[in-house]
Amino acid sequence: MKVLVACEESQAVAKEFRKIGIEAYSCDIQECSGGYPEWHIKGDAIAEAYSGKYDMMIAHPPCTFMSKAGARWMFPTAGNLSEERFEKSQEAKDFFMKMLNAPIKYIAVENPTPLKVVGLPMHTQAVQPYEYGHPYSKRTLLWLKNLNPLNPTEIIENYTPYLPSNTGGKKRGQSYSRGTSKNAKESSKTFKGVAEAMANQWGAVLKHKLNE
Repeated sequence: MKVLVACEESQAVAKEFRKIGIEAYSCDIQECSGGYPEWHIKGDAIAEAYSGKYDMMIAHPPCTFMSKAGARWMFPTAGNLSEERFEKSQEAKDFFMKMLNAPIKYIAVENPTPLKVVGLPMHTQAVQPYEYGHPYSKRTLLWLKNLNPLNPTEIIENYTPYLPSNTGGKKRGQSYSRGTSKNAKESSKTFKGVAEAMANQWGAVLKHKLNE
């Protein structure tokens, strides 16, 4: 059994699959920061996804130009689309779709809520860190192929926003949040509770199917 965790340098998900005895590899154009370079493939995630070597893939394609959080740059003035930003979003969409359509039986692709203008297909599920033992909100969408939606493992009732939101609204007297994450790398890392759920729930499916 082999699992590819594409576009992951933190190794958060790869390590959880390794803990349950599944051979998992992170893959990114960056060096890994998770402490296990022997489990990391530094290179082209698309090439790896299409290599035919994997039974499952969890993918985290870049979201910068597709995310709803970037609406003010996509539409710098009301009703006017930035052609340059839109072109970059379509390049990101192409990468995303190559991940989703890779020749791997079990696939999960993760991204934040996209702008409608980007045109991504409908997601399968939305998850929150507070459903998996963390006192934060950070809505993340999952597009699933031959996998069931994740089941929450520990729901936290009191939580705070993990990412900044509407920070420009402070000057206008609107509600806003500075969030908790310190930088973009920290913001993109998969929460441990979510990574554990992916490994335990989807890893069990993989073990069952391959041992039939």
